[in-house]
Amino acid sequence: QVQLVESGGGLVQAGGSLRLSCAASGGTFSNYAMGWFRQAPGKEREFVASISWRGGVTYYGDSVKGRCTISRDNAKAVYLQMDSLKPEDTAVYYCAVGEAYSSGSRSPRYYNYWGQGTQVTVSS
Repeated sequence: QVQLVESGGGLVQAGGSLRLSCAASGGTFSNYAMGWFRQAPGKEREFVASISWRGGVTYYGDSVKGRCTISRDNAKAVYLQMDSLKPEDTAVYYCAVGEAYSSGSRSPRYYNYWGQGTQVTVSS
């Protein structure tokens, strides 16, 4: 069974940057669309970004559009570059595996496997 491991989270000041990574063990996600979501305390899980299985199609949530870039190295990992971070970006960030040979989706129901999450905290 594929397991996803996120890394790269941490504490950063507002205006700073972080690069999150998501790697798979026990399998590969090279043929699958991938997504990033986040969840802050007391809030619902929120779509951040997704990328198609070949990497040519990307979607972004309205709250991060223009500040985040999703990319993938199919042999290794999926990345989320986050710039101009704001305190409201504070959340646990999760990566997820979607459908095979697909372009991705904003809906969490589309995704089948989830990582354990990595904490991002942005101080003001």
